[in-house]
Amino acid sequence: MKNGRLIVISGFSGAGKGTVVKKVVEKYGYSLSISATTRAPREGEVDGKDYHFKTVEDFKNLIDYNGFVEWTQYVENYYGTPRKFLEDEIDAGRDVILEIEVKGAMNIRAQYPDAVLIFITTRNVDILRDRLSNRGSESEEIIDKRIKRACEEAKFMGEYDFVVVNDDVDECVDTVNSIIISQKCRKEENEKLIEEIQKDFEAKA
Repeated sequence: MKNGRLIVISGFSGAGKGTVVKKVVEKYGYSLSISATTRAPREGEVDGKDYHFKTVEDFKNLIDYNGFVEWTQYVENYYGTPRKFLEDEIDAGRDVILEIEVKGAMNIRAQYPDAVLIFITTRNVDILRDRLSNRGSESEEIIDKRIKRACEEAKFMGEYDFVVVNDDVDECVDTVNSIIISQKCRKEENEKLIEEIQKDFEAKA
């Protein structure tokens, strides 16, 4: 049985990557890697569904035992990608989607060279700012910070295998799925199958 593939999806805050990931998983049945964090659950969040909520002690123990593919500390809280779930799913032949920021994606690429990296973006900065403003939940100061961070993240877009403009969510979802399918059809992924088919045709020529 073939191993599954790891698909890493990043994008600017406000570009809609979270919505795209959720819809891709729901529509096409991919596995979703759930991050671990030491921050407290927000209202409505469920342990094991939104995040794996950990104590700082438990999180640090997992770091010591190489339990994370990658981890980071942000605003006094820890965030990480559990290694066991990721590798168990891939070994079982299931494709896994990992939604992660740019720095984490680069760490993943270093460990999993065959991972497919997809970047979700708006067509320009003005559209991104409009989407952030239309949320109605953040101050202009926070929006400015998010735009500034997006400008830094944009420098890494060339490191990704695919860049998808999210003009329409449903189209973006289908495009991401098409990318994943296309990677499974690459000749490098099907050497044994190609050999079997070639032998069959040669025998009956």
